[in-house]
Amino acid sequence: MQTLQRIALALVIIGAINWGLIGFFNFDLVAAIFGGQTAALSRVIYALVGLSGLVCISLLFAPLGEEDDVTDRTVNTGNLQYGTEFGEDPDFSNTDKPNRD
Repeated sequence: MQTLQRIALALVIIGAINWGLIGFFNFDLVAAIFGGQTAALSRVIYALVGLSGLVCISLLFAPLGEEDDVTDRTVNTGNLQYGTEFGEDPDFSNTDKPNRD
């Protein structure tokens, strides 16, 4: 499914660029390449871009990857660790040094 979403996203980006060209320069790139707005191939491209927009709606409501990682860490561990972030206290009693008594 992720491959389909990536292809759909690429087509939506192409459609957005085409709409930007129409809005800024009154130039329809898809129509210019494929033979006008009423040509069959242009209509297929427009339909694919429209369907891709519908597929990309699912991306709008999908959770972000970072949230999944945080959720997975808290759910999968089971045991909570209440230790400090520094770990155990170091042992400063070194027997190699001579006593200064």
